Amino acid sequence: MRSELDVPDPRALTGPAKGARWAGLVLAATVLGVVSAAVEVAFLLVAGPLTLLSTAHPRVRRSTRNLISTLAKTLCAWELRRLRLIAHVRVADYDGGQAVRYLAVRWLVGAMAGLVLLLFAVGAGVGTTQLWGWARGHRPDGIAPEGWIIAYFTVVALVVLFLIVMGIAGAAALDVMLATRALGPRVTRMLEIRIAELARTRAGIVVAVDAERRRIERDLHDGVQQRLVALAMLIGRARRGRSPELRDDLLRQAHEESQRALDELRQVAWRVYPTELDTQGLREALTVVAERAGVPTTLAYGLAERPPAVVETAVYFMVREAVTNAAKHAGAVRIEVDVTHEEKTITVRVRDDGRGGADPGGGGLSGLARRVAALDGRFHVDSPAGGPTTVTAELPCG
Repeated sequence: MRSELDVPDPRALTGPAKGARWAGLVLAATVLGVVSAAVEVAFLLVAGPLTLLSTAHPRVRRSTRNLISTLAKTLCAWELRRLRLIAHVRVADYDGGQAVRYLAVRWLVGAMAGLVLLLFAVGAGVGTTQLWGWARGHRPDGIAPEGWIIAYFTVVALVVLFLIVMGIAGAAALDVMLATRALGPRVTRMLEIRIAELARTRAGIVVAVDAERRRIERDLHDGVQQRLVALAMLIGRARRGRSPELRDDLLRQAHEESQRALDELRQVAWRVYPTELDTQGLREALTVVAERAGVPTTLAYGLAERPPAVVETAVYFMVREAVTNAAKHAGAVRIEVDVTHEEKTITVRVRDDGRGGADPGGGGLSGLARRVAALDGRFHVDSPAGGPTTVTAELPCG
């Protein structure tokens, strides 16, 4: 089990503003943590004596325990909201006892962060007083603004600032780790959840494969097979024909029918798996999907490198199914496909201006949801009545 600070990926930063924003969130969370530590100390000072005084009467003890448990859970909920400013914290259904034990330790982290902030305030006050005195021509504490003095103060200020930054970051990391260990799911519970997820997604894959097989069989039966039956009948009539003109006409029809059967067979093969995906890559395969959509479709492709084959395949089929649904069933006039990559996640969005009301439980969309879930991804359909419809998939990559 681990929990990580949500540190921005340097490659994903668009400038110093994003890093400064995250630093501001860490500072705000730390300040709020110091305030909540004071509240937690007050809670513990009241909860301890109340628990001791209520031991003599079972009914009073039960009521007191319920009250303390409710207050502790409320404080824990506040702490989790605060920590989610800077981190992804996974928690389980913790009870009142876990909440009290967490608060009994958590206030120490808040106190440590308070000492770091106090050091910052004292250092800032001393430095400001010194600079203000020099600016007015005074010598605070008899110290003149000579070159080596200024250099010395600068070095000391930088060292203190570094220690303060590291102290705030360390307190934030310790805060997140403590909440995860005290309130998060236990390792065995996480393994049970993971096993259940794997069993569910594996069953979903089996269902999706069976549905795909039925669709292929239906395409072959209703399309290619009928063409081949017609072709066989035309060739049979041509063999039995006695008139050269009739024989030539039947052979011409048979040739045309064979071309149509070949075209439909190519379409079925393309729907099963496109050769462009292997030979030319995801961008070209999605370009072909956009060109064959039958509706004006724009593609915004933002991947600098080819993703892993399994992710590439999932992205391709997700886009193709969503575009096909929009073109055939939604009455869309325009479709937009957006593929982006940020912080080890590929995000795919397909938006159309159709009538909306798409059913996420339908055959096509539910199959996509199972395919995405098998890769530990997230799948979402937003399709209000009247439109527009947006199908979104987030797939881990790397």
